[in-house]
Order: sequence, then C-alpha cells, then structure tokens
Amino acid sequence: MKGVALEENKKEVQATASGKCSKCCTVEDHNCCSHKTKERTEKEYKDLINRLNRIEGQVRGVKNMIENDAYCTDVLVQVSAIRSALNSFSKVLLTNHIKTCVVDNLKQGNDEVVDELVATLQKLLK
Repeated sequence: MKGVALEENKKEVQATASGKCSKCCTVEDHNCCSHKTKERTEKEYKDLINRLNRIEGQVRGVKNMIENDAYCTDVLVQVSAIRSALNSFSKVLLTNHIKTCVVDNLKQGNDEVVDELVATLQKLLK
C-alpha cells in the first residue's frame, strides 16, 4: 500500500518538475500546496491512513444518515465525532511534523521553518 502512495508521490514530483502539479496548480501559481514531500515511517504511514479510513467511514455514515432521513441531532452528534477525529488526526500529524521536519530543518540551519510552522499554526487555530 505504501509503495503505491510513494509511486503516486514520485509522479507528482515529476509533474511539478515539468511545470505543473497534476493535482492542484501550476508551479507559477502554487497557492494550494508547498510542493514539498515527506517520507514517513511505515508505522506513521499506517497510523495516519487508518485514521483517515475511519474518518472516511464516518463521513459515509453521515451521508447514509441524510439519505435515510435521520433526525438532525443524531446527524449532528456524528458530525461532532468526525470533527473530533479530524482534530486528533491534525494533532498527530503536527506532532510528527515538529519532531521530524522542523527539528531536521533547524539542525540544518533553516530557520525559515519556524515561520512556516507559525503560519501553519495560525491556520489550524482559526
């Protein structure tokens, strides 16, 4: 499974090098992503994918509830659970980012990573 994701990532990098990000934008106007990559450990990868799969299942469940005319408050309780799961996912991803990407960049003398982290935190805390 991870091999497939890595292969897709390689295709994305190649597309970016050729002038286009195949999923989101052109290199001249890359407002949607940084075009950086991060190789994750197998454990980290599996944990993140498992969390996303659970969230995806929860979203499908809410869709089914709407299709079956479920009562509003029942749907809202499930939406709250999804929001909580997404927050948990973000916390895990942010923790991993700080412990790996930020620390590695600081060790290499790249202090700009602090500004990037501050900007990311500002977006997360909106």
